[in-house]
Amino acid sequence: MSTELTTEPTLREAVAERLIKIPAGEIALRDEGTRTNWTVELTPFHLAPYPVTRELYLAVHGEAPVSSAGPRTPVTDVSWKEAIRFCNLLSRATGLQPCYSIGGDPDAQDVICDREADGYRLPTEAEWEYACRAGTSDVRYGELDEIAWYRGNSGDEVHDVATRTPNAWGLYDMLGNVWEWCWDVYDPRVYGPYRVFRGGGAYDPPRGCRAACRRKSHPTFRVEDLGFRLARSLP
Repeated sequence: MSTELTTEPTLREAVAERLIKIPAGEIALRDEGTRTNWTVELTPFHLAPYPVTRELYLAVHGEAPVSSAGPRTPVTDVSWKEAIRFCNLLSRATGLQPCYSIGGDPDAQDVICDREADGYRLPTEAEWEYACRAGTSDVRYGELDEIAWYRGNSGDEVHDVATRTPNAWGLYDMLGNVWEWCWDVYDPRVYGPYRVFRGGGAYDPPRGCRAACRRKSHPTFRVEDLGFRLARSLP
């Protein structure tokens, strides 16, 4: 992608045509804190091959969080609320129907996602882990040093996307580099509006970079190793 992503056809070429079709399937999820398990059936969907970059965020949003990182690094310091607003902006910029209805609740508990809309959205937690595993059942889809930027090899900085080995479905940076926001509320009975993020980041030890690792925070939370990845529902 280039820094000249300013026109609708270029955005479509840079984003929509590069999404990867993820097949239907089933994923067993586990919360290690509560020791609970649940299974989710998934229909096919599209997922971006890597997280949203600073250059794409800037092209669509008109501004990006201040950072010394390069244009092809994942955009970070973006809250969950800002991520879903970006999804709507990109949907409109590319002639698609936005997925999200956004109200004024500071905790974002009034946000509604229309899964039938053809626009961009965050993946669900189940979609994210299913895509991350890409048919594997181990804790990771490959050797950590080969597939991820993490504490042991990142030099304590976020790196350009797609510079590590992808998984079997062609998805890069599913583990390491930056954590990624998902749609889901973590556990509303205990944590209220907190949303899930997945994947581990450049500053994390190996334990944080596992397909099943779950973390959470308030939808207004921002930090230097948390970004997001685009998904789309299939017709």
